[in-house]
Amino acid sequence: MNNITYTKKNIWLIAYPILISLLMEQLIGMTDTAFLGRIGEVELGASAIAGVYYLAIFMIAFGFGIGAQILIARRNGAGSYKSIGAIFYHGVYFMMGLAIVLFVISQLFSPWLLGKIISSPNIYEAAEGYLRWRVFGFFFAFGGIMFRSFFIGTTLTKTLTLNSLVMVSANVVFNYILIFGKFGFPAMGIEGAAIGSSLAELVSLIFFIIHTYRRIDYKKFNLNKLPRFRPAILKHTMELSVWVMIQNFVSLSSWFVFFLFIEHLGERPLAIANIVRNVSGILFMILIAFASTCSSLVSNLIGAGKADEVMPTIGRHVKLCFAILTPIIILFCFFPEAIISIYTDMPELRTASVPSFWVLCAAYLFLIPANIYFQAVSGSGNTRIAFFLELSVLVIYMVYITVIVLQLRLDVAVGWTSEMLWGGLMFILSYLYMRSGRWRKKKI
Repeated sequence: MNNITYTKKNIWLIAYPILISLLMEQLIGMTDTAFLGRIGEVELGASAIAGVYYLAIFMIAFGFGIGAQILIARRNGAGSYKSIGAIFYHGVYFMMGLAIVLFVISQLFSPWLLGKIISSPNIYEAAEGYLRWRVFGFFFAFGGIMFRSFFIGTTLTKTLTLNSLVMVSANVVFNYILIFGKFGFPAMGIEGAAIGSSLAELVSLIFFIIHTYRRIDYKKFNLNKLPRFRPAILKHTMELSVWVMIQNFVSLSSWFVFFLFIEHLGERPLAIANIVRNVSGILFMILIAFASTCSSLVSNLIGAGKADEVMPTIGRHVKLCFAILTPIIILFCFFPEAIISIYTDMPELRTASVPSFWVLCAAYLFLIPANIYFQAVSGSGNTRIAFFLELSVLVIYMVYITVIVLQLRLDVAVGWTSEMLWGGLMFILSYLYMRSGRWRKKKI
């Protein structure tokens, strides 16, 4: 491991399976939106509110998974393979407990909270119905997060591609049957989308378990031994994860607030925001694939004692991501309505979505370096620093969207310029921190 330098080819070979897996997972949200876009604007808007609300809760668990991934990658880089199993299983113990807690809290308080913050009765009813079923997915998705952390941390990322293909296929089938009522099932609309997505996450978890048993050298990583619970191991993971968990929740909560502000502009702007969010999600998943790879490789490099390779490796990630995303963004900008038509067959809604779509495409000039450098900060083990960087930027972001959307009530396209603001500020802060070299002192 000590002789490894991560060239652009190495980065691509590791990032490609993550990219495919994330794009496949994005197709789950795209499937929901494409199906619901054929039902009505209320369902389309409600799925945006409920989907981001669910994602904000989900990202608490995902934050723990990132902490575990960083720790697994560090042990993998150092060649300490036998210690990975204990990290993985203690993560599973924690995740199942967290799923129970968040499920109960959501079922008890989500209807009340949504009723307080959503102004449209129609959107409230649809969003509440979606979440009532969607939160069952916590029990399956949280287990899947730990498998994802294991495979990315050990750079065995090809498994993620296979898993995602299975997951998306299951989601398309379940959604088609349950949303529209096929093969003798009742047409459940937006609630059918929620049930279908949760069932797809169950299929995904089952696949991970079977594939790991049949195809992975699980004995190498001590995955064949279920360890007794040792608080010290969980504490070590939590020391890394807690800041990422809080950061992810705060970050997604601010995005949830953005959609709430848009909802106050009307049902049409909210439907536009949901369409644009899903279309741009394709671009974002490509970006996150490189950002996740960068985080893992930074941790592996530090574990292998090659800290001098960290900054050049981050730079290669940024250049490679720009090289792949730029042609796609240009294509999207030239044919916006053709892309948007995937999500809705309403001509007026397609046309109204184009300005927001162009703004968000332009925002990737800032979002690409911002996300990659920011994930590098986390990959270095400095998750507390990453949290405070995110918090600093989000304070400015929240002030901006409050003025632009809630007070001035400007067009939804103007509201999306908030992504440019976030990206520009985050890139500057993350770059300066990594350039300073203070991360070299961090031991995990």
